[in-house]
Amino acid sequence: MNTTTATALSLRDPWAPVPSLGNLEAYVSAVNRLPMLTPTEETELARALRDKGDVQAAGRLVLSHLRLVVSISRQYLGYGLPQGDLIQEGNVGLMKAVKRFDPEQGVRLVSYAMHWIKAEIHEYILKNWRMVKVATTKAQRKLFFNLRSMKQGMKGDAAHGDTHRNTLTPAEVASMAHELNVKPEEVVEMEMRLSGGDVALEPQTDDGEESYAPIAYLADDSQEPTRVMEARSRDWLAGDGIAQALNALDERSRRIVEERWLKVNDDSSGGMTLHELAAEYGVSAERIRQIEVAAMKKMRKALAAA
Repeated sequence: MNTTTATALSLRDPWAPVPSLGNLEAYVSAVNRLPMLTPTEETELARALRDKGDVQAAGRLVLSHLRLVVSISRQYLGYGLPQGDLIQEGNVGLMKAVKRFDPEQGVRLVSYAMHWIKAEIHEYILKNWRMVKVATTKAQRKLFFNLRSMKQGMKGDAAHGDTHRNTLTPAEVASMAHELNVKPEEVVEMEMRLSGGDVALEPQTDDGEESYAPIAYLADDSQEPTRVMEARSRDWLAGDGIAQALNALDERSRRIVEERWLKVNDDSSGGMTLHELAAEYGVSAERIRQIEVAAMKKMRKALAAA
């Protein structure tokens, strides 16, 4: 299929898969013509994918956000890697985001997908940028991905002087270090690495050094949306959730659960045993165990309904 025919087909059906168009400009032009989704359409398609495994819904969600991948890929053109490859890796991240997207969280897919798209592109860049220990901390990764653009910006702002110089002045080093929260010497070292020759990125030995290689620091999962929501859910369960579930129990069941699972004495011995509770209530240890099991089921039901 030639470019003219493929373009005509995509215009007839705006949701038709983007064909192989032969060059990057034609691809970018094609994805920019794909319709954007309204919030209602996005929610309905995401629910269809989540609840029914609707592949066509997933396809529309991906297609409508291909232009986002193209836009993000332009931010990483300064690393000497083909934009087509950057877009391809970003599309992988977009598909991962669509698969994990939950429409009930009140977040648009465009915001959720940005993390996944950038993470895949970052991984591709670091795998193909031949450098030893290019970034071993979050601040150094930020320095790696911002040093070139900041340096060019400082050159562009210069009113006079040699605009072709490659080295940074002490004042520029200090400014970058302050803005990116790293030491001035780290800025100088990173600049030397970026302008130096190729060296191996991956660890070359089997002595445990792989934990310090750049590959180990590709993504910061702490701010990934799913992990943030999971952390919030755990915090709620550990506090208000448990209290709410306990309120659903009668007084005896609540005390048994608290003594068996929630109480810690000064000697770290925990609460009362089944036999101690049985003696207090004048029933068998097995009866206490049955009450405990029933109470746990009731608490799980209360938590699920919250």
